[in-house]
Amino acid sequence: MASFPQPPAWVLRRLRKGLVIPAHPLALTRRRKLDERRQRALTRYYLDAGAGGLAVGVHTTQFAIRRPEHSLLRPVLELAALTARERGGPSSQAAVLVAGVCGPTAQAVREAELARQLGYHAGLLSLGTLRDCPETALLRHARHVAREIPLMGFYLQPAVGGRRLSFEFWRRLAELPNVVAIKIAPFNRYQTLEVVRAVAEAGRGADIALYTGNDDHILLDLLTRHVVPTPGGVRRLGMVGGLLGQWACWTRQAVALLEQCRQARVCARIPARLLTLAEQLTDANAAIFDARHDFAGCIAGIQEVLRRQGLIENNLCLDPNETLSPGQTREISRVAAAYPWLNDDDFVRRNLDKWLKA
Repeated sequence: MASFPQPPAWVLRRLRKGLVIPAHPLALTRRRKLDERRQRALTRYYLDAGAGGLAVGVHTTQFAIRRPEHSLLRPVLELAALTARERGGPSSQAAVLVAGVCGPTAQAVREAELARQLGYHAGLLSLGTLRDCPETALLRHARHVAREIPLMGFYLQPAVGGRRLSFEFWRRLAELPNVVAIKIAPFNRYQTLEVVRAVAEAGRGADIALYTGNDDHILLDLLTRHVVPTPGGVRRLGMVGGLLGQWACWTRQAVALLEQCRQARVCARIPARLLTLAEQLTDANAAIFDARHDFAGCIAGIQEVLRRQGLIENNLCLDPNETLSPGQTREISRVAAAYPWLNDDDFVRRNLDKWLKA
């Protein structure tokens, strides 16, 4: 495409207001084939739980869906988009669809084009496979992809395939006219603040919606208002929502927590209970994401929670070596028992049969 496409106005409004956007997992059969019935059930669960968007083809969906032996990128993107559209309703309640985009430039452009054709509104640009490229090359790469689809920038933590990116990189990325959001997920406070400051200094704080991807700092990210002095004056901005693997499970409660954080920001008063919940959620995430083993079991951990709820059949990944870590099952059981108010088991139990219908 010759210019930089923009999403519909309703998408921008919803993104800027702030949404729960689960990073959509992959439901597999015991033979590690796509389980379409349960994949659709997951999408229905997220939307009925109140999620305002879906992120598909991202890390939690497993990057291996792109490998020739699986060839699942198009089927998985298409299935989620079709299932979301079945829901209907006004645009004010429609799901914002975000597609993961990764790989070298030619691949990323193809993926962006595919996502746009399937009705996705933005591409979450993963740069993990370009670890050795200079940042000038990354910015050229981003510009090429942005000509196919509006961008959501993505700062992925190095422990799961990301790379360190400078303040200058984020400052220049924010200048691209169709960067509509940034998912900030370095799991590092210094790097998180660099992105916030870069957007502020670019003068794009009102245009670019900031989303937390810091699964270890979710509620505190959502409660914090940043006051950033810039050459153009003081800018006030904050993270309005989250695009998170943690929100791929217990999503109903995630929606409630986001609303509580929003109300606290409006009232400029943070209840102490939210600070307590913030630490409890981080403890739960440590178990689900397998922080003890450098996040080796993060995808399997999310799927284990969904398996226990009956949403998927198993916690298998496409890669047979990607499994729960030693002791992770016990840790997930511990946090589930310790913080029952974080789960949405009753909600799932009441609706599961409906979601599993073909």
